[in-house]
Amino acid sequence: MKKSLKALLLATIVGSLLVGCGGKDNAADKALNTLEKVKAEKKIKIGLEDTYPPMEFRDEANKLVGFDIDLADAIGKKLGVQTEYVITEFGGLTMALNAGKFDMSLSAISVNEERAKQVDFSEAYVKGGQAIVVKSDNGSITKVEDLTGKTIGAQLGTTGEEAAKKIAGVKEVKTYDKATQPFHDLEIGRIDAVVVDEFVGRYYLAKQEGKFKVAVTLDEEPIAIAFKKGDKEIQEAVKKAIEELKNDGTMSELSIKWFGEDIYKK
Repeated sequence: MKKSLKALLLATIVGSLLVGCGGKDNAADKALNTLEKVKAEKKIKIGLEDTYPPMEFRDEANKLVGFDIDLADAIGKKLGVQTEYVITEFGGLTMALNAGKFDMSLSAISVNEERAKQVDFSEAYVKGGQAIVVKSDNGSITKVEDLTGKTIGAQLGTTGEEAAKKIAGVKEVKTYDKATQPFHDLEIGRIDAVVVDEFVGRYYLAKQEGKFKVAVTLDEEPIAIAFKKGDKEIQEAVKKAIEELKNDGTMSELSIKWFGEDIYKK
């Protein structure tokens, strides 16, 4: 009786181990890299923050529009899949990308050393830069040094915030969740200037009928698409798609549509 029981227990344990090993093998067989998953689901999930005109924002009908949206849709078409957008606060994009909430992040992300430690970047698809924006009647701020003792604003988690905090002599840097919020405070006099991506700043200025102006343009910086570290297959597929979009003139069309000029013209 005891021998039979021991034999039964042994058989059960061995069987469980075999099932467990088989389960792992099956899971490994079913594991897909991001590109395979995208192709299988016929959908690519893209993380972005939706308040950054002209790159990504909501129009009057609350439709998601912008340069990055048109670009992402064009990339999806090249890949033969639909695009789905996962709206995320800008400061949380990297964490959400690495947690698998979406397949890539296309959200006017400036490449810097710190971000490059956490994600892989595509080649730059546009070159941005930071602009210091002031009220149109402000004649006292014409260079960076004029911000000494001033209060300036920037969107939280952006390179605009980083640039603002590097300006010597500034009294205070106020941060905001949305790109449009510091402009409201600038208009009513709570802050003296806004540091913002130049594309965003110039687009926003054009919509404000002469309320603001660009006082200073800071250094140029590359803007790229972010991927999870080591996610090479999807990176290569997107790179190929962008090259095709440049060659067929799509990128130039989008540039003229959203920036008023062809930044890809050689």
